[in-house]
Amino acid sequence: MPDAKDREQVPDKESILRGALRLARENRMIIVLSIALLVFVYLLQNVMSGDIRRIDGIAYQFFVVRLRRDWLTPIMQSFTSLSAPVVLAVMLIVVAAFAPGRMPGRFAAANLVGIVALNYALKEIVQRPRPEGFRLIAETGYSFPSGHSMVAVAFYGFLIWLIIRFEEDRLQRWIWSLALFFVVIMIGISRVYLGVHYFSDVVAGYCVAAVWLVVFTRIIVPAFQPED
Repeated sequence: MPDAKDREQVPDKESILRGALRLARENRMIIVLSIALLVFVYLLQNVMSGDIRRIDGIAYQFFVVRLRRDWLTPIMQSFTSLSAPVVLAVMLIVVAAFAPGRMPGRFAAANLVGIVALNYALKEIVQRPRPEGFRLIAETGYSFPSGHSMVAVAFYGFLIWLIIRFEEDRLQRWIWSLALFFVVIMIGISRVYLGVHYFSDVVAGYCVAAVWLVVFTRIIVPAFQPED
C-alpha cells in the first residue's frame, strides 16, 4: 500500500492538464509549424493523386454557387487587389518610410521576394491547372498553391509581427493586427469566389506561408538583425 508521501507525489488530472497547457504555450510555434506542414503535405498528396475534388467541390458550391452576388463581386475584387504588385510596392514604401530604422523595410522586401520565389517553385513542381468555366477575372499560370494567399500571409503577417514588436499602445496593436488578419482571410476567400483558385490552393498557400513566416521571423531576421 502506498503511504501518504507517495500519494502526494502522484500528479492529479488538474496538474497534468496545467503542465500540458504550459508546454503548449512554450512550444506554440513548433505546434503551428507542425500543423501547417501536416495540412500542406496532406493537401499536396491529394492534389497530386487527384483525390481532392470533394473538398474543392463543397467550397465551390458555397463560394461560387451560393455566395456570388453582383454587389459582392467588386468588393471581392478589391480584396484580391491587396496582393497585387502595385499595392505591395506601395506598402513596402510605407513600411520603409514609417517603420523605425532601415531594417524593417529591408526585411519586408526580402520577405516578399522570398515568398514569391517559393510560390513560383512550388507551382512549377505541382503544375496544377486553374479552375475552368467560372472565373470572374483573368489569371495565368498554375493554381497550386495560391500565390495571392501565400503573399497575404507572409507580407501582411510580417506587418502584424512588426506592429506587435514596435507598437507600444496595446489597443492599437489589437486593432491593426485584427484588421490585417481580416485582410489575409478575405484575400484567400476572394480567390475562390472569383473562380481563379480551388479552396485547397488557398489553404495550402496559407499553410506553407505560415511556415515561411515563422522561419523568417524566428531565424532569418535574428540572423541578420544588427545588434543594438
